[in-house]
Amino acid sequence: MADDPKAPAQMPQSILELSAFNPVARDNPHPLLKSLRETCPVMRDEAAKVWFLSRYKDIRDTVNDRTFVRHPTKAEAGSLSARFAEEGRERRTSILFLDDPDHARIRQPLAKAFYARINRMRPEIEAMIDAVIDAAPAAGRFDLMEKIAVPVPVLVIARILGVDESRLGDFRQWSEDVILGLNPVRTPEEDARLISGGEALDAYFSELMAARRKAPRDDLVSDMVQLQASGEADIADDEVRTNLEALLVGGNLTTTDLIGNGIWLLLTHPAQLAALRVHPELGAQAVEEVLRYEAPVSVTSRIVPGERIVAGCPMHAGQPVWMSLAAANRDPEVFDTAEAFDITRKRASHIAFGGGPHICIGAPLARIEARHVYLKLLEKYPALSLPKQDLVWRALPFFRGLETLIVET
Repeated sequence: MADDPKAPAQMPQSILELSAFNPVARDNPHPLLKSLRETCPVMRDEAAKVWFLSRYKDIRDTVNDRTFVRHPTKAEAGSLSARFAEEGRERRTSILFLDDPDHARIRQPLAKAFYARINRMRPEIEAMIDAVIDAAPAAGRFDLMEKIAVPVPVLVIARILGVDESRLGDFRQWSEDVILGLNPVRTPEEDARLISGGEALDAYFSELMAARRKAPRDDLVSDMVQLQASGEADIADDEVRTNLEALLVGGNLTTTDLIGNGIWLLLTHPAQLAALRVHPELGAQAVEEVLRYEAPVSVTSRIVPGERIVAGCPMHAGQPVWMSLAAANRDPEVFDTAEAFDITRKRASHIAFGGGPHICIGAPLARIEARHVYLKLLEKYPALSLPKQDLVWRALPFFRGLETLIVET
């Protein structure tokens, strides 16, 4: 099954028309993105005061260009990007929004410690996934999101960080609250959730960091406070706390969607499902194709640092450039049969994780988790299928994931 390349789609006029705010785009954004990529690949949204790119080459060149900046305080006043900096919240100091030299100062030691711990813990990570799937219903119908896609990532990142696993429900809720900070058009209720969730996370991690200084354990929080104490990492407490929280939030929500999107795609593409069953060595390639075809994160952005030509258009200092990762990853100039989901085809590199210095720090962990979940699920459920249901996609703009996914064993 593939999206109909001839499906009619009106030319979108604004960036919000391409997000979950638009019920059509929430259900299936790809016809709209295809229309935009073909007719207006460099779109100016005057209301949002942003540029919007949809061609692969333009986006890859931009995310890999280290001269672009990221912090929302550098964006044009009144732009969609500038809204991320409103109210001067400290939470904006995570590496997601930082520029060099602060970005490199924080990201390099954090990434080194994080990746070393993932590598050491890989057998334990896979064992955790096995335990969650083994605990899922043996037969009948169940919600795969509830039983597997939600609990796996939050359990894994909690174990890596060393947080209290009896609080997993709280961490998931706080994550849902804090990620609202990536919604530039929040309601007052969502603002309240963002603030309360952030305060709860701050309080928890402050206590945890203090506890690990007194009694280190075998976890990432201990790694980071020890790097601080040794002088190997020049990172303040609030910077450590904010970025560990960002790992917790990003490490469970987007990986949940990668798992759910992947199983949905496999179950709606029987030939691909059969290929993976027969050739489990395709597991890693299957993850990459899911990321290309239906990635959890739909957009990324940068800010123009000075007058220049971008994607053939003159742009001015402070203008935000938003980029559709989803459109780029189905660009027929780069991917043959781009609208087909095919795990057996070796593709060009997708850009689902962005690129350049801000490439997703959690990408290696997400790949490990998704691959193992796909293969373990197919092993446990040889007759796994998708009963008829109305799919409901997440309402968070610029993210792509299912609320529920009922499967039958």
